[in-house]
Amino acid sequence: MASAAVRAQVAAKWQESFNRLNRNEPGISGLLAFSEAWTLAIEFLKPRDLNDSAPQKQYDLNKVRAAFGVVGECRRLPVMMEVFLEDMRKSQHLITQEVEAYMTLYESNSDPEAIRSLVYRLVDWYNAWKPTADLGPTMISAYTLAFQTHVFSVLPPSFARGIKALVSATLQRTVSQSQDPQDRVLWQAFDTLSLIDRYETLIASIGYEYIESYVEETCAGKWSEPMLATLRAWMIDKIVPWMLYPFARGATNADEAKTMMQGVGSRFDFHMHKTLCNLRTKEIFDIIVDFPESMGALQDLKECLARVDQRADLVQALRHANNKRLLHPGADTKDILSHYVSTIKCLRIVDPPGVLLFKVADPTRRYLRDRPDTIRCIVASLVGDGESGDSLVDENDPIQPLQQPEMENYSDPEWNPEPIDAGPDFRASKSSDVISTIVSIYDTKDLFVKELQVLLAQRLLAVKDGNFDRERRNVEILKIRFGEAALQVCEVMLRDMTDSRRIDQHVQSQTASSMHPTIISRHFWPALESSNMVMPGQFQILQEKYAQEFSVFKPDKVLRWLPHLGRVHLELELEDRTLEADVPPLEAAFIELFSEKDVWTVDELVLRSGSVNRNAAVKALATWVDMHVLKEDSEGVFRLLSVTEGPTPGSRPQALKPAEAGELPPVMSVQQQQAEQMKIYWKFIEGMLTNLGSLPLDRIQSMLKFAPGYDRTVEQLGSFMEAARREGLVNAKDGMWRLGK
Repeated sequence: MASAAVRAQVAAKWQESFNRLNRNEPGISGLLAFSEAWTLAIEFLKPRDLNDSAPQKQYDLNKVRAAFGVVGECRRLPVMMEVFLEDMRKSQHLITQEVEAYMTLYESNSDPEAIRSLVYRLVDWYNAWKPTADLGPTMISAYTLAFQTHVFSVLPPSFARGIKALVSATLQRTVSQSQDPQDRVLWQAFDTLSLIDRYETLIASIGYEYIESYVEETCAGKWSEPMLATLRAWMIDKIVPWMLYPFARGATNADEAKTMMQGVGSRFDFHMHKTLCNLRTKEIFDIIVDFPESMGALQDLKECLARVDQRADLVQALRHANNKRLLHPGADTKDILSHYVSTIKCLRIVDPPGVLLFKVADPTRRYLRDRPDTIRCIVASLVGDGESGDSLVDENDPIQPLQQPEMENYSDPEWNPEPIDAGPDFRASKSSDVISTIVSIYDTKDLFVKELQVLLAQRLLAVKDGNFDRERRNVEILKIRFGEAALQVCEVMLRDMTDSRRIDQHVQSQTASSMHPTIISRHFWPALESSNMVMPGQFQILQEKYAQEFSVFKPDKVLRWLPHLGRVHLELELEDRTLEADVPPLEAAFIELFSEKDVWTVDELVLRSGSVNRNAAVKALATWVDMHVLKEDSEGVFRLLSVTEGPTPGSRPQALKPAEAGELPPVMSVQQQQAEQMKIYWKFIEGMLTNLGSLPLDRIQSMLKFAPGYDRTVEQLGSFMEAARREGLVNAKDGMWRLGK
C-alpha cells in the first residue's frame, strides 16, 4: 500500500517536470525546443580565449535572448549558472598566464605602465566573460565574485606596489592640474575590478603621505602666521578633486559627492591636523624660544590638539627637549628662567586651564629650586637690573599682587570641572601673572624679600649722583606684588639714603670736608662684608673730624666706619707731574703711606693698613704700578716714583689695573648670610648630638625650632649638614646623623 503511494507521488513529480520542460506542448516538441535553447545558451556563455586568433562564432542575440527565456521558463537558470561557473573555472588558467606575464615584466623594470596594461587587460577578460544583463543581477553578481576571487588569488604582493605607483601618479597630476584623460579610464577600470575597495587603505595612505610631505615642506620653521587656513584651502583645491575618483565614484551631483565623501574627507582632514600637530610638537622648544614671533604656530597647535588630542605627546616632547637642551649645568640661570617664562606664556595660549603647563613645568621648577642663584636672577629682573639680562616681565603687563592658591568655589556660576587629563595634584590657577607663577617655585616669598633687600642695598650704595627715583619706583612696584609689610625694611633703606644726604649737608655746613660718607642703619640693612682695614694719615683725620660733627648733630648715635667700602678721588702732586685718580680706599691708603717714606714692602703695608688680605694688597699696589706712580724694585718691595722713570732692562712687567669700577658694593648675599647664621646654630646641633647621640634630620629640625630666631627649612638644614659632613664635623648613616670622630 505504501509503495504504491510512493510510486504515484514519483510519477506525479515526473509528469510535472516533464510538462515544465515540454511546456505543455504535444508530444516531446517542447522538450526538443528546450534542448536546443539549452545548447545555444551554454555555448554563448562559455568563456572564450581572448588570445585565440581564430574567428569567433557570431550569434543572433534575439535567438540567444529567446533561449535564455526558454531556460528561465523551465526553471533551469540556477543549473545553467553552475555550468557556466564551472566552465569559467576551467578557463581561469588563461587569466593566470596573463597576470604572470605582466607581473614578470613589471618586476623586471618596475614600470607602473605594466600594471596599467594588466588592469586594462583584466577588464577586457571581465567584460568578455561577463553574462548579459538579461540573465539578471544574481547571475552577474555570482560571476563577478568568482572572477574577482580568482584574480585576487593570483595577484602577487608586488601588484600592490605597482598600484601605489599608479595612484601616486594620478595624485601628482591632479595636484599639478595636468590631468591625463586616461586617469578617469584607469579609475573606472579599478572600479570594475573592485580594486578600489580592496586597496582602499593603500589609496588613502597615498593621500596621507602626500599631505605629510606637503605640510613638512610648507610649514616647517614657519611660525609667525597660522597655517591651518592655508592648508585647508590647499586640501579643497588640490586633494579633494583627486579624492572624487576613488571615494565619490558614481556620484551624479555635488551634493551626492559631498555626502559620499563625508567620512573619508573627515579622516583626511584629521590626518592633516595630526601631521601639523606632530610637526609643531617636534618644534615646540624652538617655538617657545621664538615667542612672541611664533604666535601663529601656537594658535595652530591649540586647534590641532583640540582635534587630535596628542597632549601627552606634547608634554613628553617638551620635557625631553628641556632636559636635553636646557636643564644642565652649562645653561645660564637667567636663560632657564627666560625660557620658563616663555613656556608659561606659550602653554597658556595652547591650553588655558594650565594642565600642560603643570605637567611640563615640574622638572624645570625643581631644577630652578636647586640652583643657588635662581632667586637672585628673579629679583634682579624685578628691580630692572639691566646687567642681569632681559626682564622676565613685560612692561605692558599689569602689576598684580602675588596670587595665592585658592580653594575650589563650586558655587561660582563660571566654575568648570578640571580637564580629564589633569592629575590628582593639579589645581587650576586663575592668575595670569607670570611673577606669581615664578615665585611659587618656592614655598615662601620670604627668600625673595631678603634677596630684594640685598640687591636694593647694592644698588643704593652704588648710586653716586644722589638720584634714587628708580629705586624708589621699584620699591613701590614691589609693594604691590609682595605687600607693604614685606617691604618695610626697603623703605627704611631708602629713607637712610635720603637722611644720609641731609646729614652730610648739615655736617658740611658746619665744617667743610672732602669726605661724603653714606650713613645707614645697621639693624635694617643686610650685612656688609667686614674688614680690619684702618685708613692712615689724613684719611683718619677726616674720619675723626666728621665723626665729631656727626655726634654733635646726632648725639644719640655713633658712627662705625667701614673704610674698605666706597671710592676715593685723589690728586697726587709729584715732583714732575700731577695725577688724578678715582680708586678704592685700599689703594688710597697705600699711596697715603708712601707720603711717609718712599719705599715699602708688601708686608709692612699690610700691617700698617690693619692686616688686610695680602692678595688684595698686591692688586692695590698693581694699580699704582700700572699708573707709573710706584715701581716694584724687587719682589714685594715697592718704591714711589717722584720723577717718572722709563722701563729698565730686566725690570718686572707691570701688572694690569684691576677693573673694579663697575662692581657692586660687597653686600653679603642671602646664601652668605644664611651660612653665617647657621654657624651660630651649629653649637645647638653639636650639643644635641653630644647629649642624645645619633638623630634623624627631622628630629634635629624640630628641636632647632626652639632656638631663638631659627627659621630654616628642613631642606636648608640638610644642605648645612651635608656641608658639615664634608668638613668631617658629622657623619651620616641610614638617615641618622652623629658627630664625627
